[in-house]
Amino acid sequence: MRKDSFSKFKNLIKKAGKIVIVTHWSPDGDAMGSSLALYHYLKSLKKTVNVVVPNEYPEFLQWMPGNKQVLVFEKDAAKVTKLINKADAIFTLDFNTLKRIEKLGAEIEKSQAPKIIVDHHQQPDNYASLYFHDVKACSTCELIYDLIVGLGGKKQIDKKIAACLYVGLMTDTGSFRYSSVNSKTHLIISELLKTGITPSDIHSAIYDTYSESRMKLLGYALSEKMKILEGLPVAYISFTEAELKKYDYKKGDTEGLVNYPFAIKGIKACALFNEGEGGVKVSFRSKGKIDVNTFARKYFNGGGHINAAGGKSYESLEKTVAKFISLAKELV
Repeated sequence: MRKDSFSKFKNLIKKAGKIVIVTHWSPDGDAMGSSLALYHYLKSLKKTVNVVVPNEYPEFLQWMPGNKQVLVFEKDAAKVTKLINKADAIFTLDFNTLKRIEKLGAEIEKSQAPKIIVDHHQQPDNYASLYFHDVKACSTCELIYDLIVGLGGKKQIDKKIAACLYVGLMTDTGSFRYSSVNSKTHLIISELLKTGITPSDIHSAIYDTYSESRMKLLGYALSEKMKILEGLPVAYISFTEAELKKYDYKKGDTEGLVNYPFAIKGIKACALFNEGEGGVKVSFRSKGKIDVNTFARKYFNGGGHINAAGGKSYESLEKTVAKFISLAKELV
C-alpha cells in the first residue's frame, strides 16, 4: 500500500484548473467507472476535466453518465495531446505502468504536470507525484470512493457518481463473488444505494446486452474451443482472428469468457487467447494462491493481480498457446 496524505491531494487539486483523467488500454467497467466517477466529482469542484481513453471501449459501458464527453486517443490524438500539454494535473486510473496505455503513454510521460496514480494492481511504476494505491482494494472504484470521502466530498456523491462507482465495484469483483470482496465492499455499496441507484438496472445494462452473434460466440467457445490440460486443473480458450470475425466480434464480446471454465469442478486456472490488434491478447484467471500476475509478467509481457492478469504475445496464436501449455505446470 502506498497512499499520500489527503492534504497533498487537496493542495494539488486546489491548484489545478485543468485536469485530465486517463485509464488503460481496452477500458473495462472499473476503468470507466472510476474515471467517470472522478470526472463528476472534480466537475462539482468547478474544475475543467477531460476523460481520455487510449482506444474504444465496449458498447455496454457507453450508457454511463459522462460517456459522451470521453475522448478516444486513437480517434482524436491531436486534441488529446493538446489537452495533456495544457493540463495542470493528470490522474492515471486502474493501471500501474505507462506501457498499459500504449502510444498515449509517451504523451503522458512528456507532460510536466504532476501525475497521480489511483490503482490496485501490483508493483506500480515510479512515474507519479502522488499515489493512492492499495492492492487489497477490490477495485479502483473502491479507491476513488475512499479518495472522495477522504477529501471531504461524501455529500457530493450523487446518483451519477454512485452509478459509475457501482459499475466498477460490481464488474471487478465478478458481481461480488471474488475473494477481494469483504465487509467494506458491502458498506460502500450500502452508501451508494442511498443515492437512489437501482442495482438490478445497472447489472442489466452491463450483462443483459448480448447481441445474437456474441451469444453464439459464447456457445462456440464452450462447445468447440475450451480445452482442459491433461493432468492439470487448467483450462484455456483460444480464438483466431478469423473465428472472431465469423461471429462479428465487437470490443467487449469476450469480456468475462475467461472465467467460464471455473464452473467445472476442480479447475483452478484459466486462460483466454484472442488473436488480433497486431498480436495475441492474453487473459489469465486463477483461484487461491495461484499467482497469474507473476506468470503474466514473466512470460507474457503483462501483469495485474494475483488472481487476475493480462498480457500480450507478438508470436503467432499457435506458438503463444503452445508456450502457455509448456509452462502451465508452473501455475499449479
